[in-house]
Amino acid sequence: MVPRLLLRAWPRGPALCPGAPCRPLSAGTGPGQYLQHSVVPTMHYQDSLPRLPIPKLEDTIRRYLSAQKPLLDDGQFRKTEQFCKSFENGIGKELHKQLVAQDKQNKHTSYISGPWFDMYLTARDSIVLNFNPFMSFNPDPKPEYNDQLTRATNMTISAIRFLKTFRAGLLEPEVFHLNPAKSDTDSFKRLIRFVPSFLSWYGAYLVNAYPLDMSQYFRLFNSTRLPKPTRDELFTDDKAKHLLVLRRGHFYIFDILDQDGNIVSTSEIQAHLKYILSDVSPAPEFPLAYLTSENRDIWAELRQQLISSGNEETLMKVDSAVFCLCLDDAPIKDLIHLSHNMLHGDGTNRWFDKSFNLIIAKDGTAAVHFEHAWGDGVAVLRFFNEVFKDSTQAPAVTPQSQPVTTDSSVAVQKLSFKLNDALKTGITAAKEKFDAIVKTLTIECIQFQRGGKEFLKRQKLSPDAVAQLAFQMAFLRQYGQTVATYESCSTAAFKHGRTETIRPASIFTKKCSEAFVREPSKHSAGELQQMMAECSKYHGQLTKEAAMGQGFDRHLFALRYLAAAKGIALPELYLDPAYRQINHNILSTSTLTSPAVSIGGFAPVVPDGFGIGYAVHDNWIGCNVSSYPGRNAREFLQCVEKALGDMFDALEGKPIKT
Repeated sequence: MVPRLLLRAWPRGPALCPGAPCRPLSAGTGPGQYLQHSVVPTMHYQDSLPRLPIPKLEDTIRRYLSAQKPLLDDGQFRKTEQFCKSFENGIGKELHKQLVAQDKQNKHTSYISGPWFDMYLTARDSIVLNFNPFMSFNPDPKPEYNDQLTRATNMTISAIRFLKTFRAGLLEPEVFHLNPAKSDTDSFKRLIRFVPSFLSWYGAYLVNAYPLDMSQYFRLFNSTRLPKPTRDELFTDDKAKHLLVLRRGHFYIFDILDQDGNIVSTSEIQAHLKYILSDVSPAPEFPLAYLTSENRDIWAELRQQLISSGNEETLMKVDSAVFCLCLDDAPIKDLIHLSHNMLHGDGTNRWFDKSFNLIIAKDGTAAVHFEHAWGDGVAVLRFFNEVFKDSTQAPAVTPQSQPVTTDSSVAVQKLSFKLNDALKTGITAAKEKFDAIVKTLTIECIQFQRGGKEFLKRQKLSPDAVAQLAFQMAFLRQYGQTVATYESCSTAAFKHGRTETIRPASIFTKKCSEAFVREPSKHSAGELQQMMAECSKYHGQLTKEAAMGQGFDRHLFALRYLAAAKGIALPELYLDPAYRQINHNILSTSTLTSPAVSIGGFAPVVPDGFGIGYAVHDNWIGCNVSSYPGRNAREFLQCVEKALGDMFDALEGKPIKT
């Protein structure tokens, strides 16, 4: 089981979104140095965040069995029940006690943080397709600002403004407001800033506001995942002041911050990017970037060879760069081409190990592609939203802006690498593997236009529950069964929280799906509506439990991790085929809705699975699905569309078409 893009966060999204009124820039040390000047210091709530709870073992077992019920026949379920009973009364009880004791000794973090980092960093598969997701920006509302140079300059400067605002403690803390009229006000902020940090969370809680963990933000910039034998490392050098730019497989760096830490003048940055875009050098014969798509042990060995061949200093410039800006030479043809380009591209023009790559295509289409070990979607989405808002509402340059006359050939350093025959062979092998796997990936997308969030909420249904129910119905129609389904949920309301799993396949969705798919004529519209309401209610309960750290997946994962760390034989519960099956997530799903996001996506997490990125908008539902051979993404989406249509018919009292 490979956990996937966490973008299911809090129902109302981040406290700041691109639709919010533009805040005046701080005077700072120069015009445009900061995105905002928060009254409340950025990390004000961090010390007082509540700790991620460890669920009671009996609750975990009960929830686990509920999730297994729709996936197993009676005989299999009875066996799994037996495994659970002996685990709960035997070794599981002992492991749980040890986990709780260990957690009490480590109050500075959460019980899942260390094991979760380990899970990502010890994985040896390529991070491309297996881990890294992407999110694509909507176009700039002003068409002329989508010129590649203009947009690259504006987004780069907005990203650096974000960095400076965060490091200066001027970025608004991330807070989930249940009652914004009370908590998202200037008067409350002026008051809460005087509450000591160790108590500040309680002050927010009193007005129904929930500050979120922001510890991951420190890895957004100047960070890279370094390949090492058996376990990778996360590297951050926040002293470095240069930007890494990739174009046609060539590497360029230039300082984006001056010696005092101020942003270099806008026209200089624009001039340097224009200079890079005008470089007519052919693509290198052996593009180094392919190595970041390799198996991690192979890449670790080749990296050691790179260092031994005299490239250590050059690699350090790549690793320590503020972030990686990828300037692509081709325009985007359509949404499917966009997904392929932003998820993997041709392998030459991405440094997949960087915390994130900001990609700008020839026509100005932009996206963030990010490495997943360091953090989850909550931090990336906040950065994404702020960059979109700032670059569109307070752009640093206009299409008419002229770059300053400067000698970019001196300021911009083109990096060159010394490659011996072994390294050239390694790059060629990496390219062959990359090309072969990418060829097998299919991506399809739909936009269901009959309605969305507004209509479903009027029916008193959870929009997310309806989308998830559509996936269950679609798979049942296409393959005749109910399978393990994963939906990611943030536990960022807790210190060093990461994710918990919502398990959307339930006895309720199974019953409802079978009614719609196998025997719609036997049920009245009212009966179908009632079944949908049951699914919605139960899905809401699962979502709430997961967000509160009360799922079962992370707890069972931590107990298994602890057993392995202590050299204890793997308990029978984990050897049960049913445990393997529920963690073989054939439907891996993730949702996000933001005015800044055009589309997001990722590859399936298992060879016979689907990767489903989706968003329920006010009046339509978007879905982006990936598959490998053996599964048919297009046919699956046709079944999703049919399922949504059937549900909307039932809600409108119409008969279901067979």
